[in-house]
Amino acid sequence: MEKMTRVSVFESTKQQELQLIKSKLEEQNITATIENSYLTFLTTPTATNMRVMVSLKDEQEAFKIIDDYIKETDLEITK
Repeated sequence: MEKMTRVSVFESTKQQELQLIKSKLEEQNITATIENSYLTFLTTPTATNMRVMVSLKDEQEAFKIIDDYIKETDLEITK
């Protein structure tokens, strides 16, 4: 069985933003998952940053969909 490489295409601390992006990707038949990671370098260890992950083969198309969505909605990207 071939191992699937997954890559992060969007990060946020806001669950609503993540769910919107995940939904947009899935509407275009791109399987997306949300994963948690702890930020310890620049923030407190209790802060969580979440990522939308897709298959490496879907990375370029996912970035295009996300870029188009951000342009359409003026989604404020948080750091």
